[in-house]
Amino acid sequence: MRSDLQFHLTYDDAEVNKCLLCHEPLCTGACPQKTPVGEILRSLYFLNVKSGVDKLANTDCTYCNAPCEKACILSAGSIPVGIRDVFMALKKDREVLPDHRIDAVDISTDICGVRLENPFLLSSSVVASSYDMCKRAFQAGWAGASFKTICSFPQHEASPRFSSIKNHSNAFCGFKNIEQLSDHSVEENMEIFRKLKEEFPEKVIVASIMGQNEEEWASLAEKCEKAGASVIECNFSCPNMEDEDLGSTIGQSAELVERFTRAVKSGARLPVLAKLTPNITDMVPVAIAAKRGGADGISAINTINSITGVNINTLVAEPAVHGKSIIGGYSGPAVKPIALRFISDISRAKELEGMHISGMGGIETWYDALEFALLGAGSLQMTTAVMQFGYRIIEDLVGGLQEYMKCKGIASFRSLIGAASGTIVDHQSIERDFVVYPVINYDTCNGCGRCYISCMDGGHQAIDFDTETRTPRIIGKKCVGCHLCRQVCAMDAIGVSSKAVPIQ
Repeated sequence: MRSDLQFHLTYDDAEVNKCLLCHEPLCTGACPQKTPVGEILRSLYFLNVKSGVDKLANTDCTYCNAPCEKACILSAGSIPVGIRDVFMALKKDREVLPDHRIDAVDISTDICGVRLENPFLLSSSVVASSYDMCKRAFQAGWAGASFKTICSFPQHEASPRFSSIKNHSNAFCGFKNIEQLSDHSVEENMEIFRKLKEEFPEKVIVASIMGQNEEEWASLAEKCEKAGASVIECNFSCPNMEDEDLGSTIGQSAELVERFTRAVKSGARLPVLAKLTPNITDMVPVAIAAKRGGADGISAINTINSITGVNINTLVAEPAVHGKSIIGGYSGPAVKPIALRFISDISRAKELEGMHISGMGGIETWYDALEFALLGAGSLQMTTAVMQFGYRIIEDLVGGLQEYMKCKGIASFRSLIGAASGTIVDHQSIERDFVVYPVINYDTCNGCGRCYISCMDGGHQAIDFDTETRTPRIIGKKCVGCHLCRQVCAMDAIGVSSKAVPIQ
């Protein structure tokens, strides 16, 4: 985020990423200045820097002995978050934050004409599976929810049903689930819709449904419309169904997608989204089939078939259910690049021009969300980040997006939708006759030598390294402009030359 917004901040990301983002954080209660310490750390964690600065307000940590750090849960292991140093740096960072070019922005959008107060919805999953959960999410500020998929056949869940791959900060890189659909009866779910619609008339209820035949698809759509749903989402993509003829199997068949979409349109007058599976080589033909069936938009992507790992002690894949495991749906930050690819494919397809895209798959911060919008998503759905961090992240999703737009002078979120879509071209159209060389900034280089190692063993041996001064130097005659060095630099100390040079 920092380089993209063209400013350099001095607070320590590594310290912020250590934070456990506690419920009712003890650090906040320990602050003698009544500073919302936990909220500030959470805003920084989710790249909502301006909000963190604003919440810091007039707090002065200069002569403070940091009782917040002593109260930190991590202090029991002698590794508390370095809150004081982070806040001291953040006070200085206030001066380098970009100024607002405009004072007010409109982040509202819509799903096929159904207004959303902001682009963010819960996606169809456990995070939107009851009245109480949706109520709390709506009160927190989410614009709507795609309710956990409604069906008329019984569900048989496994236990345990989750596994994950984590990064160095113990946050999810990827998350696997083998969960199925709503375990409420159809009528129970309809009653939930009626209560939510009555209490939150401005919120958008997306009814995710799955039928076993055309009659069921049509009937479920009709019942959801009568109960107060605003949009129907056809789940053609769940990878965890016991019946092999349901879920992602449908999403892999253009013929079935078209037929069942048409059935749903016959049962309701609401906008219809076809939620498609990424477990397919090309999503576009299936999306076109959905359009032929009457779909008004596409939701993508659902989870990816996966095995997250094998327990090397029990020799059973995760999650282990009585000594066995199954392939399940993969989500979280690791799938974002794949999701963006499918969003781009759909957005650029001429046959799908004008169709709404509801994007999901790895969104965790406002920055991630913005990337989906720039490639064509008009609304944004989230699950895995909510499962890990809670509904509270909506504050930083909305706040971070608003701050970006104010600094860039962008008045309407709608103007961002698809703004980068045209930059994706086919392989024959990319420029291949010029080289853009990397440039080392020695003021920020710490001399670790990682760029040298990577270039020597994984690149073109185009970096020299002076071991006495610990200084890397790019060898121009050998450099081909691959920029591997930039990718491995932990200090963001390698930039790019201002001009592209013709290949000799």
